[in-house]
Amino acid sequence: MPKAATPKSDKPAAKKTAGGSKRGASPYNQFMKTELVKVKADNPDIAHKDAFRLAASHWKHAPENPNKVPK
Repeated sequence: MPKAATPKSDKPAAKKTAGGSKRGASPYNQFMKTELVKVKADNPDIAHKDAFRLAASHWKHAPENPNKVPK
């Protein structure tokens, strides 16, 4: 037995910006974008997975981190 059609909402769909996202990148994503480049520059032969893991570990003490853990 087919399901009944659900009525559509009265609200129009949210429009996306040209970048494809409704809001800006999080502080973590901004940090990772720059930190990954630094890690790969310092270690050119490192695998991407290992470089990402190392960059993510740097987030813990990064000044950009709003939940920064003191050393």
